[in-house]
Amino acid sequence: AAGDIGHLFPDSDPAYEGADSLVLLRRVAELVRGRGWSIENIDATVLAERPKLAPHIAAMRARLAAAAGLAVEDVAVKATTVEKMGSIGREEGIGAMAVATVSRT
Repeated sequence: AAGDIGHLFPDSDPAYEGADSLVLLRRVAELVRGRGWSIENIDATVLAERPKLAPHIAAMRARLAAAAGLAVEDVAVKATTVEKMGSIGREEGIGAMAVATVSRT
């Protein structure tokens, strides 16, 4: 209930232009913990036609885990294509979705 990502890191604020997403994740993890919650795990999916992400999944998991203060086994990263559909399928961008399980400490 601390607000969405646009509230926490507004794109209208020049301080966030070109921001490192791992730094933002670290700040969100600190915010969550500061409010009395514990992050149990993260499950992320990247949607992209290219590049092929399979060779990078282990490193992505490790970096996300470190930023969130989790063990690597508590972070899942998956990659999928959208079968050439929409703007992602036309390779105009990449999408990502993530969910985290949190519990009251």
